[in-house]
Formats: sequence, structure tokens, C-alpha cells
Amino acid sequence: MGDDMSDLHEPILRWYDEHARDLPWRGPGATPWAVMVSEFMLQQTPVARVLPVFESWMSTWPTPAALAGSPSGEAVRAWGRLGYPRRALRLHAAALAIVERHAGEVPASYDDLIALPGVGDYTASAIASFAFGGRHAVLDTNVRRVFARAVAGGEFPAPAVTKAERVLAESLVPEEQPATWAVAVMELGALVCTAANPSCPQCPIQDQCAWNTSGRPAYDGPPRRGQAWAGTDRMVRGRLMAVLRDAEGSVSRDRLEAAWSEPVQRERALKSLIADGLLVETAGDRYALPG
Repeated sequence: MGDDMSDLHEPILRWYDEHARDLPWRGPGATPWAVMVSEFMLQQTPVARVLPVFESWMSTWPTPAALAGSPSGEAVRAWGRLGYPRRALRLHAAALAIVERHAGEVPASYDDLIALPGVGDYTASAIASFAFGGRHAVLDTNVRRVFARAVAGGEFPAPAVTKAERVLAESLVPEEQPATWAVAVMELGALVCTAANPSCPQCPIQDQCAWNTSGRPAYDGPPRRGQAWAGTDRMVRGRLMAVLRDAEGSVSRDRLEAAWSEPVQRERALKSLIADGLLVETAGDRYALPG
């Protein structure tokens, strides 16, 4: 890569202008609430799975006030099979806070955003940038991977964001079009600079990329976490939640036992769902989504 970091800006922005996906939470017609909902849904979930749920969600709850006026259990039901359903509860809690603190309007400042329930550094930076054009370093998995390869010369970034990584990302945010830059790098990581089988010949910065020009050396850092699913407590939780989402009202314990027969893991998953506020135990040994 050249000495001037800004050498990355023009090719990446030009590539994005030509290859950006047309997504409903992007573009001038997207409201700040649409951006916020998309950011909650896209955490650890691919775009293809998010799209139909997002469209349905925005049709039902086009504003924070609309969601805040519905029971949290309806938010969990509408979350469907996106996974990590606690995100639905957090988004509902954030909508309540927006109504109470900000007159129903998603706040524009990073400080106000990060003070909302369920909003961390990445989500606050993303909303402030994508919805309001703020100048922030937006560090999701895709962005971190692009910078690790293009600038640091490694195949993958460290398991957690480092101070040096944040300083680098902040130094790369351009004065002009900072929000477009943030989403352009993210899109490059999602479509070209992928974790497995990156398409380096199609990359607009392949000749400037430190990892590519050094022969694409293999990752030699700490072990990377896998995404195991089959047989895990997460899978059992998902099976139990599917029974509740598809039911009208409460369900009996028998219904949950039929969803997963192994009793020890089922009870552990059931207790964790209740502890997380995703299920409630009602009279007669029955279970329901929260009211």
C-alpha cells in the first residue's frame, strides 16, 4: 500500500458506486429507524435472511413509537428465525427509551445512541454514520477484515478490536463522504474480501493490499471461534422458541417436550429462555411469550 492512506478512498468508493446492493435500509428514502432496525437484525445474520423479516417488521412498526406500543412478546414473535432473539427484546427496549427520552425520534449523536438499551459502540457508530452522515469509524467484522488485510497485511484481524485497530480506522475516515466510506468498506468485505475464498482479482485495491502483495500469508494468530450449531443449547433454545412463536397464546410443557426429548438440555434451555425474558411461565405448567 502507498504511504498515503487516502489512496484507498477513491478506488473503494468508485467500486461501491458500481457494485452496491440495493437494500431498503440504504439510500435517501431510508429513515433513521429503518437503519437502526437493520443494524439490530444484521448482527450475526446474513442479508438474505434479514430482508423478508425487515420488510415485515417495518410494515408493522414503521416508527419507534409503533413498536413501543406493542408487547415485547410480539417483537419476539415477529423476529421469527433470525436467531439471537434477545435482539428483539433489546430493540423493543430501545424503542421505549427513544419514546421516553427523544420524543420518538432516533437520536443523531453517538452519545445519545450508545446510551440506549442494546446499543454498543458498533451500532451507535453505524446509526450515527449511516442515518445521519456522522464521521465515525464503523468497525464490523467485514470492515475489520478489509483493514487487517489491506493495511496490516494479515489474513484476519485479532479476535477483539484493539486500540491500534481503532486508531487506524479513525485515521482512514475521510473528511468528505464519511458515511459512504463506512458502508463501502463494509460492502467490499461482504462481497469481495470475504473470510473464505476472497475474490482478490475483483478487488479494487488488490495492488495496494499488503496481504495480497505479500503472497496472502496464512493466519497465525489466536484460534478463531467456530459457529457450532447442531446439538448446542442455542439450537434447543431455537426449537423451543419456534413452538412459542407458532402458537396462539400459551403452550403446555408437553409441546415443549415434543420439540426436544432430552430432558436435561431441554430444561437448561428452557430456564435460560425464562431468565433472558424471552419466555414466561404461566399457570398450569404452561409457557408463553412475554406480554
